[in-house]
Amino acid sequence: MKPQSNILVFTLASLAALAPFAIDTYLPAFHIMGADLVATDVQIQQSLTFYLFAYALMTLWHGAISDAIGRIATIKWGLSIFVLASIGCAFAPNVETLWFFRALQGASGGAGNTVARAMVRDLFEGAQAQRVMATIQMLFGIAPAIAPIIGGVLLGFHWQSIFIFLAIYAALSLWASVTFLPETMPPEKRLKLSSKNVLASYKTIFGDAEFAKICIAIGANFSGFFIYVLASPQFLGKLLHLKPQQYGYLFIPTVTGMVLGSYLAKRAAGKFAAKRVIKAAYIWMGAVVLLNIAICTFLPTNIIVNILPVALFNVGMALAMPILSLAALDRHPKIRGTAASGQAFIQMLLSTVSAGLIVPLVWYAPSGLAWAMAAYLVLGWLVIRQSQLWKD
Repeated sequence: MKPQSNILVFTLASLAALAPFAIDTYLPAFHIMGADLVATDVQIQQSLTFYLFAYALMTLWHGAISDAIGRIATIKWGLSIFVLASIGCAFAPNVETLWFFRALQGASGGAGNTVARAMVRDLFEGAQAQRVMATIQMLFGIAPAIAPIIGGVLLGFHWQSIFIFLAIYAALSLWASVTFLPETMPPEKRLKLSSKNVLASYKTIFGDAEFAKICIAIGANFSGFFIYVLASPQFLGKLLHLKPQQYGYLFIPTVTGMVLGSYLAKRAAGKFAAKRVIKAAYIWMGAVVLLNIAICTFLPTNIIVNILPVALFNVGMALAMPILSLAALDRHPKIRGTAASGQAFIQMLLSTVSAGLIVPLVWYAPSGLAWAMAAYLVLGWLVIRQSQLWKD
């Protein structure tokens, strides 16, 4: 890619990475925040649920807003509010105030990720779009690895510094977006923003069975990995007996798997049929899920054997992701921003269900998380095998 293209890709990746930074950076601080705010582990865990629920809900609007007022204006509003919400989280006097500002972070933070997805398809075509999406996913994947490490370091000062860091990161991403990204939704292509138009657009995309199948598969595959992120304070702290500064033991291997899968997706673009790559990804993930269940059933708890399957699962998940994402966006090219919103909404809705309902039920042991991963993979496979993408 040319230098100018590299700048575009890095800027789009910084927008996409805001979400994992907002989720993962404060995970090492859960227990200390609970003591400081006089809250239980479950109450602090629910701050994730508030974030994810608001993220999913507002994601339905971010794409439609960007189709109406332009991509850059949407980024400006979203990230500006995120900066203020992060400062609010830093100085929250109690857990209820933390919930409020986490919800505000979620409501605004999705703007960058949603618009970044739409802009990839606005700017690039065909195999190049798949390569760019894979590159962004590779850079995006680094965030979950370094975020908890950064959080562990900042925890040495105070947990409040974690949210100050998020405010600074969002402000820098906003500056880079305004400076380097072109407006890819010119006035003559914009759609009028109204509830009626938005509902009509969502009726179109969610009434498209192929779009829905692809998006559910994306969300289910991602949730198979993401439950380990959501459960990490319990999984790492209480089951694997790691300190907050050691959370990188989970995130570095799992993100290495994600980066490897993204690299393979980039190399496969234009060389292998989409159906072939998707089927290979599901065969790989299925084998890893069976390995994970066997390890949790027959072997004692161990850092290496309990984390390795999550990293291996991510290779298959990341291999399939660019193809699935682009296939969903290509279903509705005239309302691509809204389609990106719909895709992100389904993904985050499943993540919200995981955070609020599934994770507290299965984090009692590694085996519970392994079976939850298996259930999500089966859901994704059952849905995608009914799609035209799988059959063609």
